[in-house]
Amino acid sequence: MWSVPESHTDRADWPASTPPPWPAGVRATLWWHRSTEAARVLGPDGVTVPLTLAVMVDYLDSPVGPYREILASPVLRAPGRRTGLLPRMAVPFIAVDSEPSVHGGRVHWSLPKVPAEFDGDVHGTFEASTEAWRVSTRTRPRGPRLPIAGALGFAQPGEHGQGLVTASARLRGHFRYARVDVRADGPTLAAWLVPGAHHGIVITDGKMTTGAAQLR
Repeated sequence: MWSVPESHTDRADWPASTPPPWPAGVRATLWWHRSTEAARVLGPDGVTVPLTLAVMVDYLDSPVGPYREILASPVLRAPGRRTGLLPRMAVPFIAVDSEPSVHGGRVHWSLPKVPAEFDGDVHGTFEASTEAWRVSTRTRPRGPRLPIAGALGFAQPGEHGQGLVTASARLRGHFRYARVDVRADGPTLAAWLVPGAHHGIVITDGKMTTGAAQLR
């Protein structure tokens, strides 16, 4: 499974989760910045967009109950015949505080989820960490609350490099612009999840459904 050291685990036995679709109520913070050279090297094969995108999510409810999550894509996969009309995330780093969610990510979507500890509010001061890495954010929402509707897709390398595992999460709710102060430490994160203040948005309230994966 494609991952960075921060998302490596030798454990293979996780509590089973229900198959997709996974509907959920969410609150979230997203931020982005131009990809570093380390991010471009880390990115998947093929044509990519040099933009790093990171997300912290508070799942208020889901098929495996409430949980929190952090994920990041060092670059985006460019639109194409296999990936569709929009760029897709390529996610080698993702962590949650729910063991059934770890199972769901790894089994249903080829996402290298690992357990982590979380503290704080995704719309304020927030932190995700293990003994090996730590990501801290301070989010400052600004401006009006506006409606949002759309989809966020991802495409992961299949097992043994065979094909792409693609899926999309469809979202409807409200958002605000935000500035997000970021600090990241870990074996690779410090090289491609750039510290400092970045443009972002907060999802103040949303309903999201992550669909089943397809092998392309």
